[in-house]
Amino acid sequence: MALFQELNIEPSIVRAIEKMGFTETTPIQEKVIPIAKEGKDIIGQAQTGTGKTVAFGIPCVEQINTENKHPQALVLTPTRELAIQVSEELNKLGSVKGIHSLAIYGGQEIHKQITALKKRPQIIVATPGRYMDHMRRKTIRPEYLSVVILDEADEMLSMGFIEDIETILAEVPSERHTMLFSATMPPKLKSIADRFMKSPVNVAVKAKHLTVENIEQRYIVMPEKDKFDVLCNLLDLETPELAIIFGRTKRRVDELTESLSIRGFGVEGLHGDMKQERRDQVIRKFKRGTIEVMVATDVAARGLDVNDVSHVINFDLPQDHESYVHRIGRTGRAGKKGISYSFVTPKEKDHLLYIEQSTKQQMKKVDAPSYNDALRGRHQQAVELLVSSIDSSEAQKLTGEAKRLLSEQDPVALVAAALKLITKEPSKSQVKITGEAPVRSKHKPQRDGGGGRRKRGDRGGSGGGGPRINAKKRGPKKERDRVAVGAGASTGSASGSGGGRGGSGRSGGGRDDRRRDERRSRKTR
Repeated sequence: MALFQELNIEPSIVRAIEKMGFTETTPIQEKVIPIAKEGKDIIGQAQTGTGKTVAFGIPCVEQINTENKHPQALVLTPTRELAIQVSEELNKLGSVKGIHSLAIYGGQEIHKQITALKKRPQIIVATPGRYMDHMRRKTIRPEYLSVVILDEADEMLSMGFIEDIETILAEVPSERHTMLFSATMPPKLKSIADRFMKSPVNVAVKAKHLTVENIEQRYIVMPEKDKFDVLCNLLDLETPELAIIFGRTKRRVDELTESLSIRGFGVEGLHGDMKQERRDQVIRKFKRGTIEVMVATDVAARGLDVNDVSHVINFDLPQDHESYVHRIGRTGRAGKKGISYSFVTPKEKDHLLYIEQSTKQQMKKVDAPSYNDALRGRHQQAVELLVSSIDSSEAQKLTGEAKRLLSEQDPVALVAAALKLITKEPSKSQVKITGEAPVRSKHKPQRDGGGGRRKRGDRGGSGGGGPRINAKKRGPKKERDRVAVGAGASTGSASGSGGGRGGSGRSGGGRDDRRRDERRSRKTR
C-alpha cells in the first residue's frame, strides 16, 4: 500500500489524515485518489468497509474553494445514517483546511436544516428525497455545485431513488466532477453513468473475502414457529455485551422489540418509520450500553458505528449476500472477536448455501439452544455476579452476618441459596410473533459433486417437516398469519425448543405452498 504523503495530497489534508490515525492507503484509495485529482469522472466498485469515503473525500475536499460562500460539493447517500457518517468523515478530512460538511436527511426538522445551511457549509451530504425538498425551496442552489458523488448507488437504486437522482443530476451544471461508488453495477445504474458522466474511469477493487476474519459465523436450522424461543434461549445462554438482531420488516422489528421486552431483555427497536429524534436516542442508549439488545432493519442499521457489538443475530435471513456482509460487519470491530448467528428455516437452506458461496466463507452449523441451556446461562451469570461482589465495600459490611450463617448452615447449601436468589430465570411469558414467508433465493447455489456441503435429500420439508395440510383446512387467513409463542398460548400448538417456552400456532409463511395446495384441492373436487 502507498503512503498518503506519496499521493501529492494538500499538506492541510495530510495533517488531517494523520490526526485521524491513517498513514497507509487502502487499495480503493490508492487507485481512486490520483485519478480523481486529475478531475476525471470515476465509477468505483468496492464493497463497504474498503475506505470509499476517504477515497472520494480527499479529492472532494481538495477541490473546495474556501472563499466561495455557496455549497460546492454534493454527496448523495441512500440512508440518513450513512449521510451522518459520511458527513462526519468529511468534516475530519476538511478540519485543517476549514471545510465544513452538513448532513441533511428526512425525519429531521427542515427549518433546523435551513438554519444550518445559512452558515454556508461547502459540502452537502444528503438523502435524495430531502435534497429535493431543499432544491424546490431554493434553500440549496444546485447551479453552484462543481462536485457530485453518488455513494452506495446500487442501494439508492434498490430503494427507488433513481428518478430523484436523475432529476438532481439534470439540475447540476454539466461542467462538474462526478464520482459514483457502488458494490454492483446493474443495467439501470450503467445507463445513469452513460447519461450523466463524461468518459468515466472504472476502478474495481474486490476483497479476497467479503466478511471479516475475526467473526465466527454460525447458523441454526429450525421451523419458523420456533425462532423466537430459540432467540430468547440464545440471548440467555450467551449473555452478549451488545447484540444487534436483524428483522426483515418494520412489523417484525416492532413485534420482536415488544416481545423481548416482555421476556425481560433490555431492548429497543430501530427502523425507518421512527422519528429521527427517537432513532438518535436509541443509538445513544445502545452505544452507552444502557440497553443490551437492539432490533433493526437493514436500512436503519446502515452506518452504525459501534465498536463493542459482540453478537449479530439474523432472525430473518437477508435477501442477498451484500446485505449479509453489511449486517455481520457490525460486530468484530476494532480488533475484537465477534459472533454472528443466522436463523434458517428448512426451506431456506439453498439461500444459505448461496450466501456462503458468494462470501466464500462457510458458516458453522450449531444446535438450537434449549430452555435448560438458557437456564445454565442464567446460572453462570449469577455465579459471575456473586464472585464480582466479593471485594465490594457493601459485601465487607456483611462479613459478621456471613460468619454467623456459616456457623449455623451448610456452606454449600448457603451459596446455592444465594445463587438461587440472584438468578434471573428465563421468562416464559406468552407473546405473539407474526410469521414471515421464507426467503426464496434468486440464485441457485452450485452443487459440484462433493463441493456442496448439503445433499439434495437434506433440504427438509415444509415448515416443521410434517405432512402438507390442505389450504381449506388451515382456518381463516388472519389466524394463519399469526404465530403464538409462549406458555399458555392457544391450543393446537407445537411445543417450542427446550420444553420451557412452548411455541404455538402456525407459521404465516409459505404463500407458494398455499397456492399449490389450493390448486391440488381444486383438482380433487
